Amino acid sequence: MHLPHLRELDDRFEVRALCDLSPAALAHAARTFPDAKLVQDWHELLAEELNAVLVLTHGTHEPIAVAAAEAGLHVFVEKPMALSVDEGLAMVSAAEEAGVCLMVGYMKRYDPAFVRLAELLPDRIRLARVTTLESPLGPYVAHHSLVLTDDVDPGRLAEVTEDDTRRVRAAIGTDDEVLARTYRSVLLDSMVHELNAVRALLGEPSELRFVDVWGAPDGVTATFAFDGPEAVFAWVDLPGIARYQGELAFYAPEARATLSFPSPFLRNAPTRLVLEGGVARTAEAWREERDVSYHEAFKLELVELHEAITEGRPPRTDGRDGLRDLALCQSIARAFLDGRPVPFPSDPELHATRALH
Repeated sequence: MHLPHLRELDDRFEVRALCDLSPAALAHAARTFPDAKLVQDWHELLAEELNAVLVLTHGTHEPIAVAAAEAGLHVFVEKPMALSVDEGLAMVSAAEEAGVCLMVGYMKRYDPAFVRLAELLPDRIRLARVTTLESPLGPYVAHHSLVLTDDVDPGRLAEVTEDDTRRVRAAIGTDDEVLARTYRSVLLDSMVHELNAVRALLGEPSELRFVDVWGAPDGVTATFAFDGPEAVFAWVDLPGIARYQGELAFYAPEARATLSFPSPFLRNAPTRLVLEGGVARTAEAWREERDVSYHEAFKLELVELHEAITEGRPPRTDGRDGLRDLALCQSIARAFLDGRPVPFPSDPELHATRALH
């Protein structure tokens, strides 16, 4: 999603270099940016004359992000920010000590419909209901210009895979394979978006009350207490049909608001905002559906990155914000393992073994 938008935003960004373990992937990306230098080692990338680095790797972002910050470069990292609070803390510390921007790619926070929901959120919310119906990725990306490769050095690929496994096990404190897959592929890769979005609207949760994981994994349920509202998160994998659904719903005595996200890989597909209200103690009620904008959230978050850097301010989704989502994901794993609630689950100090500044 990023390369086409960087090309469209050529008044803000010049892509100087591209890095990937796959020569075929690099060659494919070079069709979009033919003047960019192509490298397979990120250390070589950081030696280039750059202002900022986008870290979009599947594995941990910590080593690259820390080295980039120490080199004086601004850093954008895709979600998940890292694989643990400790990794995230190292990234935040490096960016703050170097005085550079560290931004986490939560594109849903920049969706115009989400921004409008934040403005119109009802008062005195009693319940937030967050539902993610996951579906096959293939149908949603088939229309994009993609290349599938098998040319990564097997030894290097094995190193990256083992490193990922080791870091995940350290984060959750167990070798349990189902929980490891849940943490890595569900919490960090998917639910982290919704956790971040709800925190932006309701603040920090006071308690993680209940967690269940079922299947291999096929679903996750988690309930939270906020300052007033209760929140129920439900994630389920439904691989039979291409019907992705992501929904944030907020219920108050006098009003309701629901945000329905399309698949994130459908460019410029609008997110639908539904507002409901009525007249107390009567049958009178109303429902309004709004398509707020066709602006693409992935593109708008890159605009935010540019503005944060050029204006010298933190982005809306900065490193310390992302650090709390890592804490939430580790708290969910802990609550499932221990079978008991976790107070203040988004507090990074619950999971940090390094000193917090």
